[in-house]
Amino acid sequence: MKLKYKLLLIFSLIIFIFFIWFFSQTPSNDRNWNSDQQLLSWAELTASNNSQINVYNIRNISYSSTTDFNVSYYNKTFDLNNLNSVYFMVEPFAQWQGAAHTFLSFGFQNENLGDDIEDDLEDEYLVISVEIRKEVGEHFSSVKGLLRQYELMYVFGDENDLIKLRSNYRNDSVYLYPIKAEKQKIKLLFLDMVERTNNIKQNPEFYNTLTSSCTTNIVDHVNKISPKKIPFDFRILAPGYSGKLAYEVGLIDTNLPWEQAQQHFKINKNALIYANDPNFSKKIRE
Repeated sequence: MKLKYKLLLIFSLIIFIFFIWFFSQTPSNDRNWNSDQQLLSWAELTASNNSQINVYNIRNISYSSTTDFNVSYYNKTFDLNNLNSVYFMVEPFAQWQGAAHTFLSFGFQNENLGDDIEDDLEDEYLVISVEIRKEVGEHFSSVKGLLRQYELMYVFGDENDLIKLRSNYRNDSVYLYPIKAEKQKIKLLFLDMVERTNNIKQNPEFYNTLTSSCTTNIVDHVNKISPKKIPFDFRILAPGYSGKLAYEVGLIDTNLPWEQAQQHFKINKNALIYANDPNFSKKIRE
């Protein structure tokens, strides 16, 4: 047999073995997870009132550093009639501006606030962050993310956890963009993400760097409820630039030119100044 045919046979055998291995991988919710990702969030509408939703395992970690923290969770009931805003967070990574994490934060008007009442109480925000679910000792790799090595999870969390971790402890730039959308569309977006979260709890899925990442999943959710679809763009796969894509398609609620808008919605300075303020979420938006 000629050498080129032997090499072709060996190559074909390697590809065959790879595909057998690849498709033999099965996702699981039962592994030795990192302490900050041990619990899955989920939610359900209340039996007595379909406008109220009970959210379980909302993460609220208290950090001393990125490696020293106390994990806590809480449950809370939200009134969907009070859901009035959504923000798009972009955290570019230091290694390469195109690599980034993104998530959405949903704002619920505080029920104690009235039009004629002066009160310092802020709106309440619930973050939904699509992430890899890391096992103990695991670290993110974009290549491993293509090879069915990470399960997917939707983290429901407090902004004191999920924003402050990035702005105050990782010291990454954090941009918090208000999204222009009708209340009904925000509600549909929120409920669609809740449905996906609940489904993952029952039917685990793999993360995929190209097809099921933080940003691609957000785009999928938005495109389900928006008549104006977000077109495919390389910036979805390089989400450090996704803020500008959102700006160009008219999703960001601003009249500022892009460069000014980007700086206007960078929240790092206020996040450091008001790190211990009880109205942290309000202050970072000022």
